[in-house]
Amino acid sequence: MTNNSYPALSGDCLWSGAELTRSGAWLHQWPTGAVAAFERNLAALKLVGAPDTKITKADFPLPELEPFLANLRDELENGLGVARIQGFPVERYDPADLRRVFWGIGTHLGTAVPQSVKGELIDEVKDETRVNPEIGQEIDTHRGTAYDALPILSSRARARSNGPLRFHTDGTDLIALMCARNGIAGGESKVVSTAFLYNEIRRLRPDLHTLLCQPYYRFLPNTDRLPAQDRVFAMPIFGLRDGKLTCQYSRTFVEQAQEVDDVPRLSPAQIEALDLLAELAEAHCMTVPFEVGDVQVLNNHVAFHGRTAFEDDIAAGQDRLLLRLWISPENNRALPDGFEVFWGGIQAGEPRSSIDARLQAGA
Repeated sequence: MTNNSYPALSGDCLWSGAELTRSGAWLHQWPTGAVAAFERNLAALKLVGAPDTKITKADFPLPELEPFLANLRDELENGLGVARIQGFPVERYDPADLRRVFWGIGTHLGTAVPQSVKGELIDEVKDETRVNPEIGQEIDTHRGTAYDALPILSSRARARSNGPLRFHTDGTDLIALMCARNGIAGGESKVVSTAFLYNEIRRLRPDLHTLLCQPYYRFLPNTDRLPAQDRVFAMPIFGLRDGKLTCQYSRTFVEQAQEVDDVPRLSPAQIEALDLLAELAEAHCMTVPFEVGDVQVLNNHVAFHGRTAFEDDIAAGQDRLLLRLWISPENNRALPDGFEVFWGGIQAGEPRSSIDARLQAGA
């Protein structure tokens, strides 16, 4: 199959990190009256004792913010695919109330979907190596070793440590992160346009671009009740439908699949294609610190994200904490045939999550 089978992309989702840093087009402020609306809804919810994940869009009405939210939903699906809303007054809220408000905002972006096989709907991203023996042991076991000397360090352990995260996508249409606390150093967010990378690789190395549009074997972790061979799936890194891109990328998933005996070994060219993807992502990304109160939302189909390592000071109360939602919006894109193996559903407008698909497979 020639590279002509995979056309070049166009549109606002194509941007370099340098361009977007200069323009600041992805940065937004909450409109006047937003905080008052949040607090009005929070007071009503506390009267009835509503738990965070049971709050519905109707329970958290934001009519005065609907023009802003409608533009945000459209920008995420049809525009840049990334947005950061600044200035949320985190200091006004205790942890339980902050979760309620963040969840309430999320209901206006779409349907929250599970982030794990345990069904977690709102998660905390922080360094757990001090208090979680399982994750701490996995990190310690790998520390100071040759990268290929041990079984691959899991994505979960990477995310729940204070180490760096390689560029990746999550198993959801949108990922929303709210910075509740910051550490004393590091923890910068790294974001890059997948569509830009798609076009660059197509231009520079059409042979490798073709490989990235063909299936790679991956291993999906955190589905322990399934046999290992049933946790392996094959799907392209890049896919197109109706002129829109989708991408599922985690180098860790690919590396872990190579530990399964029946999975075909990666060819040198396939490895070179992944190396080029990672190299270009580093070269063309934005690296932006989180400020407390920032809400960052990314469309995983058109943007990769990662982070730099960070340092906490527990004694001083400066330990990094992000709240995370996985969201499937009503205006999400249709996905190519064959992508249901990861997503469960591929039709536009339906809620979907990679975790849903695996839960169903193991039912």
